Amino acid sequence: MSIHNENPPSPSIDDWGLEPLMDVAELAAYLGIPISTVYDWRVRGKGPAAYRFGKHLKFAISDVRAWIAQQREPTSSSPRHPDRR
Repeated sequence: MSIHNENPPSPSIDDWGLEPLMDVAELAAYLGIPISTVYDWRVRGKGPAAYRFGKHLKFAISDVRAWIAQQREPTSSSPRHPDRR
């Protein structure tokens, strides 16, 4: 599955009743990050949840969307100055 198809499949469910999955390279390309960063996140317990099929990792689009939403920084009306010591 390529995330850049002109007519991408519906991200909800395919003909088999399954949600489309992205591989590591597709996730990295979508996020604009190196593939190694995705693997680093896995080692550190960060990043979206993944399914493992043998040596292959696959990411459900709904899990990627949920994870992306969690990464949003909170907005505020005044600038925050974190106390860094």
